[in-house]
Amino acid sequence: MNKLKTVPFCTVLFVFLSVILASCQSENPLQTILSSPTKEIAAIVENIDAHHVQIRYTQIHRDTLGQPQFRSYEYGVDEERYFYPASTAKLPVAILALQRLRELQRKGVAIDAQTPFLIRSPLSVHPMVESDSTHPQHRLTVAHLIKKIFLASDNDAYNYLFDFLGRDYINDQLREKGLNQIQIHHKFLWGADNERTWEYLFYDATGTVYEQASMRSIFAQTNAHLKGVRQGNGFIKEGNLVTEPMDFRQKNRLSIRALEGLMKRVLFPEVFPAHQRFDLTEEDHVFLRYWMGRHTLESSSPKYSAEAGFYDSYVKFLMYGDTPGKMTPDIRIYNKVGDAYGTLTDTAYIVDAKAEIEFLLTATVFVNKNGIFNDDVYEYDALGIPFLGALGRQVYAWEKKTKSMYSSGEALQKK
Repeated sequence: MNKLKTVPFCTVLFVFLSVILASCQSENPLQTILSSPTKEIAAIVENIDAHHVQIRYTQIHRDTLGQPQFRSYEYGVDEERYFYPASTAKLPVAILALQRLRELQRKGVAIDAQTPFLIRSPLSVHPMVESDSTHPQHRLTVAHLIKKIFLASDNDAYNYLFDFLGRDYINDQLREKGLNQIQIHHKFLWGADNERTWEYLFYDATGTVYEQASMRSIFAQTNAHLKGVRQGNGFIKEGNLVTEPMDFRQKNRLSIRALEGLMKRVLFPEVFPAHQRFDLTEEDHVFLRYWMGRHTLESSSPKYSAEAGFYDSYVKFLMYGDTPGKMTPDIRIYNKVGDAYGTLTDTAYIVDAKAEIEFLLTATVFVNKNGIFNDDVYEYDALGIPFLGALGRQVYAWEKKTKSMYSSGEALQKK
């Protein structure tokens, strides 16, 4: 008679964990997360089509050499459907401003991100902008403007860098890097001339180091080929309601995957071929990462205060957007947000170094119940930001759960 063999309990448990881990890898975590009874998520999911939700979640695991390995999941992502990206458009402009300075340096121009400059209108010899009250020496510099873009999503900072680069340079460079699902059309300035740039004069103690004349754009691409470029029931124009859909054909455009692509090029440039990377130095990458990862109240220059309406998670929608004052130093969020016309978007790299958790998360949600654009009647605080906050927390919880499973399995395997 054959005797039954006794299988050690640890072996049984390891096999059980392996099955669970395989199941976790094969299922889409976003489906599970969006099925959560969490009220902030359920409030959007109960009518999810009306909220135009698109999410991309990328897990990051390190191999034995510490190199990142990526596994991505998506919900609702449609690269051919338009959503208004708002201030996430500031991300590529901030990156390209540093690249442009490096190009000028290679041409022999004595310029860097700390070189002060002034701006003139092509219609006047007098400076239009020549100082920044938030700078310790009241100077306009590229470095300081980039800080303001990440710390408070400053519109003027973006506008000044947009015209320093010019619309053609921005879009040509993004296409060269393989970011074809991005179009940057305009400044965030009412009545702005987006075709003809301002004039720029960079200087030091000895005088002018670089002068840039006004440039005229020939960029003519539009969003006409995309679905959903005419949206809503109406919009406010010059104080009056226009009862027809709003036309986004010549508005800025960044897709969900392109937003993640921008983040990865800053955070993990080595995973891209050389021609798809931004032409930045390691110093540039460190600078961008540092300020992408600060929250609004962590800076002393520029300095923002709660009394002026700012708070720690002012531009950190995922995880903490709906819980001001709750951010901890254990979790660092490198990101760029956007909110306008009822659309909220955040693209982020979230890291808990202590728990060895890191992931990329990009999401957009539409909360404009009345379908009227530019009326400032949006459900940001009631629906949109709570949804993004809860989404970030749920993905983080998923990461902790799977991390715990992996750790348990690895420990048993070593026994």
